[in-house]
Amino acid sequence: MSGAAKATACANIALAKYWGKADDGLNLPAVPSVSITLDPLVTETTVTFEEGLTEDAFALDGEPARAGELKRVSALLDEVRREAGFETRARVTSDNRFPTAAGLASSASGFAALAGAASAAAGLAPSLEELSARARRASASAARSIYGGFVELPAGREGRDDLAARQLAGPEHWDLRVVVAVTAEGRKPVGSRSAMGESRHSSMFYDAWVEGSRRLCTEIEEALMDRDFPRLAPLVEQSFFAMHGVAMASIPPVLYWQGGSVAALHAVRRLREDDGLSVCATMDAGPHVKAICTAADADAVAKGLEATDGVLRTLVTKPGPGISIETIPAETEAS
Repeated sequence: MSGAAKATACANIALAKYWGKADDGLNLPAVPSVSITLDPLVTETTVTFEEGLTEDAFALDGEPARAGELKRVSALLDEVRREAGFETRARVTSDNRFPTAAGLASSASGFAALAGAASAAAGLAPSLEELSARARRASASAARSIYGGFVELPAGREGRDDLAARQLAGPEHWDLRVVVAVTAEGRKPVGSRSAMGESRHSSMFYDAWVEGSRRLCTEIEEALMDRDFPRLAPLVEQSFFAMHGVAMASIPPVLYWQGGSVAALHAVRRLREDDGLSVCATMDAGPHVKAICTAADADAVAKGLEATDGVLRTLVTKPGPGISIETIPAETEAS
């Protein structure tokens, strides 16, 4: 069997945070989450099943992938191969148009694009829901990157492997901006998956986090659907501070923040309280601060963060599209 396909998917930022697993083997989140898919934080992935390959090959941003990265990619490809009924190995190339493994959700866009490209290259035509479930098995946040706009991923139930995200509203629902304040270069020191395990087994705050996140996610979703920024902002900040509090209280402590992270958080508060801008902050498992704001305030927020000590640069993003998949004809592949 041979076939090739290309897919593009955008990263996403969670307003209601996901942290912790209900089932490690099935990669099921312990809490629900709500996210915004971000344009232009795009990953482009091409999958080619090639007769004659003895093992899968994976290049990330032009470099051979690490062993752990290849293992996760091959696990997703194995699922596709089982469903399609063949054993041909694949050549995978993936390119991020933003920093990789740095807390900007490159695994979300990467595994979403991989799920789409691999399925199409194998001749499969899964629904978006099925594609979301496939991406989730590799990276829970990748389930959300299948869809554009505003997306919810429910909490998983132990032993149930069909969990998928669902779109709450398209990108046109609310003209928000997410200004990313980049505060460090390179990969983050602790991966999200291992950090979540440490939190689950050692953080004194973990159980309270799981219980409180259900209510918080519902309230965030309601404010989002009502386009009520004054109600949304404090809820978003409570969710991310709580998530990082759980991580910091783990053994060993998981601390993603840098000096620039703290400075950027203070800058966002000043922009809101002193300058009257509609803006709030959030952070994923990484050092960068994301300032969520209205489109009208985006330029002022970006300028304020760019002037902050420890902020290296800013990226302005907006609600983006869902996955795009293109099958590559055989003659194009051969050429």
